[in-house]
Amino acid sequence: MFRGFFPGSKPQSSALRQHRWNWAMVQVPVLLAFISFKGSLQAAPVEMGTIQMLISQRKVDELKKLGPGVLPIMARLYESSNEAERTNIAQAFYQLGWKSAEAKRVLMKDVHTQNQYLRLQVQWALGRVSNDVDVVEVLLNNMQTDSNPLFRDKAACALAYDQIHLTEKQKVRLFQGLIQSLRDSKLDVRRIALLALSIQTGQTKNFNPDAPVDQREASIREWEQWLEEYKSNL
Repeated sequence: MFRGFFPGSKPQSSALRQHRWNWAMVQVPVLLAFISFKGSLQAAPVEMGTIQMLISQRKVDELKKLGPGVLPIMARLYESSNEAERTNIAQAFYQLGWKSAEAKRVLMKDVHTQNQYLRLQVQWALGRVSNDVDVVEVLLNNMQTDSNPLFRDKAACALAYDQIHLTEKQKVRLFQGLIQSLRDSKLDVRRIALLALSIQTGQTKNFNPDAPVDQREASIREWEQWLEEYKSNL
C-alpha cells in the first residue's frame, strides 16, 4: 500500500508536479557544474615558483593567504635550495608559525650548521613549527654544549620565546632542562638558562649564576621543588 499525504496536505496537480520536475532537470546539472568548477579552483595547486618569489620578496602576508597547504611546498623548496635561500625559508617558517612535520624535518637537518645566519633562523623557527620533544632536546643540547657562544645564546633565546606550541605538560621537559643547566660549569650557560627560565615563569628563585656553588645549589633546590609543584598541578 502506498503511503498517503501528511494530514492536512493537499494533492498537487499533475501539471504542477511536471513543472517542478522540468525545473529540476534544468537546474541540477547547472548546480553540479558550478560546484565542480568551484572545487577545481579550490584544489588548484600553488606553483613552487610562486612560493619562491613570495619568500624572496618577504611577502609573508601573501603566504598566509595561501594557507597551511604551502608548508609542504616550502619544505621541498628548502631541500633544493642553497644556504642563503634556506635562511630565508626558515625565516618564513618562523613568521608563519604553523605546525608542520615537513618543516621540522628539513629544519632539523641544519640545526648544527656552522653557517651563522642559517643556524640562528633554524633554531628560532623550530619551536614555531613543532612541539615535538626532540626539538626541545636539540635546543637544550645546543644551549649547553655548542662550541660557539652565539649559538648557545640564541638556542636559549629560542627556548625562552619560540616554543609556542608546547602544552603545559610538555613544558615540563623544557623546565627540567633549563633547571639542570643552572648547574653547568660554564658561566654563560648558567646565565642564559636563568634568563630563559625567568622569561618562561616570571621567577628567578634568587639564583645568582656568579655565586659560589653552595649558594647556587640552594636556589636550584628551590627550582626543583617548584617544578614538582608544577607537575602536581597538571
